[in-house]
Amino acid sequence: MANHLRPVELDFIGSAPVRLVFTRDMSATPDAVFHALNDDVPGWAEWFAAVTSARSIDDGAGRDIRLKGGGHFRETVIAAKPAEVYAYRVDVTNAPGVRAMAEEWRLIPVGGGTRVQWTFAVDGTAVFRGVVRVARPGLGRAFRDAVTELDRRLVS
Repeated sequence: MANHLRPVELDFIGSAPVRLVFTRDMSATPDAVFHALNDDVPGWAEWFAAVTSARSIDDGAGRDIRLKGGGHFRETVIAAKPAEVYAYRVDVTNAPGVRAMAEEWRLIPVGGGTRVQWTFAVDGTAVFRGVVRVARPGLGRAFRDAVTELDRRLVS
């Protein structure tokens, strides 16, 4: 895991060379969703199928994430505003070709539930950017499945 990425802040979410944005409505409240994202980092492995291990590091300022297939990410939380937004950047990864990466989970109240907007923002080599674009359908499916499972857990 020797690929140290360029540190980015929240503005990168809107300006990254490749931005994939997915949206899904949930029955759970924004407070409940934010708690699951921010306060229960190990729980990600229970509802996001691609995640095999998640742990909070640096007294909650960061995360260590392992994915199916061997992906490993050491992240820094760059925004954590209760019931509104949770975002993090990747600092170190074993993924080749990536130069900068951040993800944002924006929570919008809708009715009694939440509209979740997930933005996956990256910069990297031309090959890496192309791979991410081609992976859009799979990332979208992973997001939809994860949010559906999280909602099921939060409202049951």
